[in-house]
Amino acid sequence: MMDAIQPRAVKTRARLLATAQAVIAETGYGAMRVDEVVRRAGVAKGTFFAHFKDKDALMDMLIGAEMNHCLDALETGPAPRDTPALIQALGPLMALMTSERYVFDVILRHSGAAAREDIGPIAQALDRLVRQIASWITAGQFRHDADPELLAEGVQAFMAQAMALNFCALRGKQPLDARLAPFLTRWLSPETGLDPQGQ
Repeated sequence: MMDAIQPRAVKTRARLLATAQAVIAETGYGAMRVDEVVRRAGVAKGTFFAHFKDKDALMDMLIGAEMNHCLDALETGPAPRDTPALIQALGPLMALMTSERYVFDVILRHSGAAAREDIGPIAQALDRLVRQIASWITAGQFRHDADPELLAEGVQAFMAQAMALNFCALRGKQPLDARLAPFLTRWLSPETGLDPQGQ
C-alpha cells in the first residue's frame, strides 16, 4: 500500500513546488502566501504542511535550488584568476541573495550559522560555495599562506557583510561589487600574508 501512496505524494509535492514558483514569479518571495499556493494547487492546507514544516521550509528548498543553479554556472564557467574576476563571478549569486530582503533573511536563517539542527538546501549550497571558492583560491593569483578553505570561508563572511550593509538604513546604497572589493582585495592579496617573522 505504501508504494501506491508514495508516487502520489511525490506528484503532490512537485505540484506544490511548481505552484509556489509560479506565485513567486508573480508576487516575489516575501509576498508569496501559503493560502494562495494551496488554492492554486488544489490541495488542502494540511496537505501543504504534510510536505513542508512551514513557509520557510518551502523557501529553503526553492531559494536553495536557485542558489544551486548559480553555483552550476560558477562551476562550469572560467575560474577567476584574481580578485576583480572573483567578485564578478560571484555577482549573479549575490544578486539572487539580495533580490529581496526576505530572501536574504531566509538565507541567513537557513545558512547553518544559526545553529540549526537540520542542514537544508541553502546550507548545502553555501557549503558548496565555500568549496568552489577554495578551488579558485588554490588555482588563482591569491594568497597561499593560509588554508584555502579558511580563506574561502572568509570570502563568504565578507559577502554576507557586504550584502547585509546593502539593507542597512545607515549605509547608502552602493553596488555590491564596489562594497565587496575592499574587503576581498585585502583578504586575498598575496601581499597580505605574514612576513617571515610571523608579524
